Amino acid sequence: MSGATVRVDVPDDSLFGPENMPYGVFAPPGGEFRAGVRLGDSVLDLPALLDDPVFARPDLNSFLAQGPAARRVVREKLRELAESPLPADAVHAVEAIRMTLPVRIGDYVDFYASIDHATNLGRLFRPDAEPLLPNWRHLPVGYHGRAGTVVVSGTPVVRPCGQHRTDSGTPEFGPSRRLDIEAELGFVVGTASRRGEPVPVDEFADHVFGVALVNDWSARDIQAWEYQPLGPFLGKSFATSLSAWITPLAALTRARVPLPPQVPKPLPYLRGTDDTGLDIALTVTWNGDTVSRPPYSRMYWSPAQMLAHLTANGASIRPGDLYASGTISGPEPGQRGSFIELSWGGTEPVIVGGAERTFLADGDEVTITATAPGTASRPIGLGEVRGTVLAAHEP
Repeated sequence: MSGATVRVDVPDDSLFGPENMPYGVFAPPGGEFRAGVRLGDSVLDLPALLDDPVFARPDLNSFLAQGPAARRVVREKLRELAESPLPADAVHAVEAIRMTLPVRIGDYVDFYASIDHATNLGRLFRPDAEPLLPNWRHLPVGYHGRAGTVVVSGTPVVRPCGQHRTDSGTPEFGPSRRLDIEAELGFVVGTASRRGEPVPVDEFADHVFGVALVNDWSARDIQAWEYQPLGPFLGKSFATSLSAWITPLAALTRARVPLPPQVPKPLPYLRGTDDTGLDIALTVTWNGDTVSRPPYSRMYWSPAQMLAHLTANGASIRPGDLYASGTISGPEPGQRGSFIELSWGGTEPVIVGGAERTFLADGDEVTITATAPGTASRPIGLGEVRGTVLAAHEP
């Protein structure tokens, strides 16, 4: 490392000030992947700054496994370092680096925690019945996704093929015609739990390290044909995009808000003092046009309740595991976090680039960003999750 130093100047309106400092895994030009944190428009090279081999790995799992106390020490050390000139070799411009998945994901679970989203889909699919199924207000509904197809933001998504029902009622196999997105918030596990021991609601912060934006791409026509009786399968498992940056829970203390009223009162294992929501505002752009602004504060089930339910049967969690909120939607049309809702099942097209659109076409790009109240009386950013649709590999 050279003796030159540089000071990282962060503009007052930056979404990535020292109160944020999200973690990611990056490679500088000509270098190997290693851990870093974002500060303004720069990335701080953690193995270079902290001289700790745990940060020289191509994922954050070993660092996360060290536990909350060790992570607090590192965060405070980085915030102190950010106030002084840093070795120039340990500071890289964001636009000059490559990013990869920040964690090695062993298990991925997707929930269905938005009452507005669940109500909208219930009205679309069961117009003559109660929109919410009988269990929905009693437990956070979820399913196990495919961890091996979680990809980092910016990775192209190939249109999936599968069976879908024709107008005659018989199935055919081919590319999805109703390719959709789901704007979600993901929660990254830091500390493991023991198999057979549930994680109580109030131990959420002991086990979850931080949050990251998620786009859980969905093939609605494939899903509609296959999901009964066992739920999502090929219509979901082809790709889930994850932001390259994980925002620590420590950066979101000002974003905590009460949950909406839960009626009926949840069963005792889903109650606690840490069952709070998060005031996070998402923005969905479709080919550069803003089409939706979903509010996470409207979510019915809290991230702590999701974790408590996920482990209630004794299922264990490990560092790097990911669970997501499910589609985030609000009560207004402009707050819907999926295109099946925005276009109301394809009957009410959305104007994108001056044209009427319902579902995704090849070449379309979707970007999801988000902000939250920060601890320095200014908003912080959760990075972005972005993906472009490529044509299917037809048989």
